[in-house]
Amino acid sequence: MSIEALVGADIVLPDRIVTDSALLVEGGRIGGIVARDAVPGGCVEVDLDGGWLLPGFVDTQVNGGGDVLLNDHPDVEGIRMIAAAHRRFGTTGLLPTLISDDADVVDAAIAAGEAALAQGVPGVLGVHIEGPHLNPVKKGIHDAAKFTAIDQQVLERLTRPTTGRRIVTLAPELAPAGTIGALAGAGILVAAGHSLADYAQTIAALGEGLAGFTHLFNAMTQLGSREPGMVAAALLDRNSHFGLIVDGLHVHPAALRVALAARGLDGAMLVTDAMPPVGGARQGFSLMGQDIHVVDGTCRGPDGTLAGSALSMAQAFRNAMDMMGCSIIEASRMASGNPARFLRLEAETGAIVPGLRADLVHLDVQRRVRRTWIGGQISEVGE
Repeated sequence: MSIEALVGADIVLPDRIVTDSALLVEGGRIGGIVARDAVPGGCVEVDLDGGWLLPGFVDTQVNGGGDVLLNDHPDVEGIRMIAAAHRRFGTTGLLPTLISDDADVVDAAIAAGEAALAQGVPGVLGVHIEGPHLNPVKKGIHDAAKFTAIDQQVLERLTRPTTGRRIVTLAPELAPAGTIGALAGAGILVAAGHSLADYAQTIAALGEGLAGFTHLFNAMTQLGSREPGMVAAALLDRNSHFGLIVDGLHVHPAALRVALAARGLDGAMLVTDAMPPVGGARQGFSLMGQDIHVVDGTCRGPDGTLAGSALSMAQAFRNAMDMMGCSIIEASRMASGNPARFLRLEAETGAIVPGLRADLVHLDVQRRVRRTWIGGQISEVGE
């Protein structure tokens, strides 16, 4: 088995940047880092010609890409096309995300996710079921006609065994007592979102096993002087994670910086909430009978409601540096290490550490994606 030595780029580690070095890849795993002039004989050298070598991006919320919406194509081929579209932008691990839909579509999406995992579709880590157990007052672009209560049949559906990771986004205030605990006990990562839960209700949900927050600030109760809301609960908790849509449109850059200042870096994850136009050829699509178009860089419904995003992880990464003032190491942690830890996959991916899977992204000096690796398999298709 040959060993590849990736040379010519600065290597971004969780705590520092290594220069004049080679990253060794063997059998799809990271073998180690050695000085450029100490590459073992017999290695196949790959000269990256500058830029940075980082852990591949991990996106926990991807509704679509490559002109495909998961709701319309809840099958392996749809998932394969979405994952391929996002790989161009440095995403080496993702959870295709289903927007609130009927029970048969939820069933199909869960089954498709399991089939994609079984077939080894590159980059697929599981599925994210966002709804339909949400609060209609905070529905956003979701179709409230699809919303349903959680009963035993729903619990059985959501807790079906999985070989990957499954996120379920729900409104905690509408979940029957014991629901979050039952989901968490079955290994499901429960996130709060599209919710009117107040501070006390959110704290109670965290105590029951709530693991994270879907697109912090958006579609949830805000931080106020007398009612701290879900936002405060998310920022005060030190064990959960929250997604941030860093496009400058979903959340003001100042609020993004406040979130980091309050919580610190460890809880923050970059997410795209991406829709079909990412990596696609069309600037519009249909969602539950609504015509959605890309306007000023984001997706909006007929009345101007935000409808996911046209954001790639590569652009979110650059925005984290430019809008939030993050260093490349900090942006990398939010794009890779933190989501991997949220998914409980930090022993497998999310960092450049010997023994982890060789999921990598190479950025040029303009921080644009040049190539990616998933399990050591290279793709030269970038931005």
